[in-house]
Amino acid sequence: MKPRIIALYLPQYHPIPENDEWWGKGFTEWNNVVKAKPLFKGHSQPHLPADLGFYDLRVPEVRQQQADLAREAGIEGFCYYHYWFGNGKQLLERPFQEVLESGKPDFPFCLCWANHDWTNKTWKRGSSLKRDSMLMRMTYSAEDAVRHFHALLPAFKDERYIKVDGKPLFAVWAPRSIPACKQFVDTWQQLAIDNGFPGIHFVGQTDNTGKGLQGEKKNYYSADRAGSYYQSVLDLGFDAVMSSGFRRAVGLYQGRLSLMWHMLRVRTAFSTATRMDYQRFMRNYYVPEDAWENVYPTLLPQWDRTPRAGEKAEVLIQATPQRFKETILDAMNHIKDKTPQHQILFLKAWNEWGEGDYVEPDQTFGHGWLDAIRDAVNNK
Repeated sequence: MKPRIIALYLPQYHPIPENDEWWGKGFTEWNNVVKAKPLFKGHSQPHLPADLGFYDLRVPEVRQQQADLAREAGIEGFCYYHYWFGNGKQLLERPFQEVLESGKPDFPFCLCWANHDWTNKTWKRGSSLKRDSMLMRMTYSAEDAVRHFHALLPAFKDERYIKVDGKPLFAVWAPRSIPACKQFVDTWQQLAIDNGFPGIHFVGQTDNTGKGLQGEKKNYYSADRAGSYYQSVLDLGFDAVMSSGFRRAVGLYQGRLSLMWHMLRVRTAFSTATRMDYQRFMRNYYVPEDAWENVYPTLLPQWDRTPRAGEKAEVLIQATPQRFKETILDAMNHIKDKTPQHQILFLKAWNEWGEGDYVEPDQTFGHGWLDAIRDAVNNK
């Protein structure tokens, strides 16, 4: 089998007026990356780019190079994070808009609505002892749902747009955060039909564990509740789930008491980065429910959020391309019996350098992360 690997893509590599105001003139994700420092013995920071350098996504040649690298590795397309806050307000939309309007690169794409507020801690470290300061709040309304759909209709109609079962794939990062979510989904489905599509293939992102679902007793990261978490998204009208095992793996790695202690500790001034071995961590990332036909697991190549969060971050140590290849093979085993259209894996991520979560060439492993994908999907 050859899985449909779709890479989540962060567009925050060009300055915008809002970031200039909030974080300083010329701020992009690279500002966090280059300031990162080692926090413990053996900690590899900063992570620095290789082939593409400290790129600016306003440059068409950069976007073409990214697509070429992704295609060569066996990635089907990019899933651009889409920041729509309501009433037509967007942020970081320029790279995707230029891809759409120019027709280049000729590489498949879809969108993931990153429907979360932006606060003073969204992109840079902030003290947990201080209340978040709201910078841009998400707003929802029935009228805005219609406006939102029509704003994206040109993208849905583009021949490059990724489809599942003939429907444009649209992912939502926080599906449970949408008030009257079922109504929102139904509205878009009807609008899609009215515009000649069989519908929208809605994919809702969720962890496979957590503190507890709304209306249920708190279960504090119980490891055996994946089915309930997935079903809670499907019950909102979503066609499929983008699953993450990160919180489950943290809980089983640390133990639930240690996890609660860690959560308390990060709210103090005395926290230190939490270190976990990548290979051991990933043993608990996937669950049997990831084999459901309508569940699309995520691929996590590495993780080090210290550029954004400093000592309050979690770090996966000993992450290497070879170990990442083993992760891909494990994930592929979970989806091997699904129909080809649904053999989807979301790569988290293509270029989240501020979270140490990327596969673009770097100065430590070169093309190693991309080679791991290529070798895994080609059974090498």
